[in-house]
Amino acid sequence: MKNTIKVERAILDLTQEELAKKIGVSRQTISSIEKNRYVPSTVLSLKMSKLFDKPVNAFFSLTEED
Repeated sequence: MKNTIKVERAILDLTQEELAKKIGVSRQTISSIEKNRYVPSTVLSLKMSKLFDKPVNAFFSLTEED
């Protein structure tokens, strides 16, 4: 899976720490998601969807390996 969380954060001018606080996770979790080392839960994905005001598939997509 690939994602554009870093881009979405930049659009909202948020740091990893600020995004983490807004959705209730650690900064390290955001870093791991951005580096594709961690796949977020459905709940976490929906929290980001609400914050970014975009559907989940606007910032997460499957790769051929998935």
